[in-house]
Amino acid sequence: MTVDALTDVVGLRVGHATHNGDGWLTGTTVVLAPEGGVTAAVDVRGGGPGTKETDALDPRNLVQKVEAVVLTGGSAYGLDSASGVMAWLEERGRGVRVGPEPTHVVPVVPAACVFDLGRGGDFRSRPDASTGVAAVEAADASALRAPVREGGVGAGTGAVVGQLKGGVGTASAVLESGVTVAALVVANAAGSVVEPETGALYGELAQGRTACPSAPVHEAARLRLAEASARNTPPPLNTTLAVVATDAALTRAQAQKLAGTAHDGIARAVRPVHLLNDGDTVFALATGVRQLPAGNPLALNEILAAGADLVTRAIVRAVRAAEPVDGPGGVWPSYEELYGEAGAGALPDSPS
Repeated sequence: MTVDALTDVVGLRVGHATHNGDGWLTGTTVVLAPEGGVTAAVDVRGGGPGTKETDALDPRNLVQKVEAVVLTGGSAYGLDSASGVMAWLEERGRGVRVGPEPTHVVPVVPAACVFDLGRGGDFRSRPDASTGVAAVEAADASALRAPVREGGVGAGTGAVVGQLKGGVGTASAVLESGVTVAALVVANAAGSVVEPETGALYGELAQGRTACPSAPVHEAARLRLAEASARNTPPPLNTTLAVVATDAALTRAQAQKLAGTAHDGIARAVRPVHLLNDGDTVFALATGVRQLPAGNPLALNEILAAGADLVTRAIVRAVRAAEPVDGPGGVWPSYEELYGEAGAGALPDSPS
């Protein structure tokens, strides 16, 4: 039985730390690998990325596996949350072995951030090392295949997509081969997720949805968004982050290919994408439980296609799970608030 989340890749756990209220609207999300780590790669395409330890994931470099990935709010300041995760892993002897003693490890913790500074009202309220510790402890305390909270939690707490509230979303699929592929996103894009003529979500149109909101509902939504936009300071920076994972045994080069093609999933759900003021970053993780068929050099293609599809679906889920925000840092309606049942339509069932 699956939970339609990143945690369907058995061994991966997800934890959120959320700060909301009293000037705060931010947080951190940690993807914790099983002890011993997982193969990892990254592909960065936005023009304004904020990242940590991504060079270590280059297939030409030394590090073979990572124990955790950090997604965080707070822009570059929020990358400090990865230090807390690093310290937590060190205490447990988890990381790259660099000496003869069990404690002689250096945890490599790749991280990427979204811009949400000031969205709670206080520019200086952002994640730090203690936020990272709280998120990794939440991940560690969760059960295998635990459901993952979506919407305005963790790194998605202060996320905004265009003029709509964004957040965290996740999705998974079991392929015909038996391989599991899953994605988790933090949707915080400068571009829009809404087709301007109809009000339909780009990501749902990409999945084959044909129903659209009625014209009166769409017009009312446009007026609400225009009012909210007039009250907000234009966001200077944004970013969509994603983690795509599989239980297949991938080389580091194959994992990097998966991270790259997963960006197609962002492009189907957000327009425009990969702008100078985005920091769009995708991590790929492979736990290595299932071997790809040795006699089929194209077996990876099924995983690549699924990764992109699941990123699109995770962005849709992030937007639909988001709740509106009206506070000292700005006003961001949610898609469900604006369109509600009028914006809902049947989608194809996910593979399971």
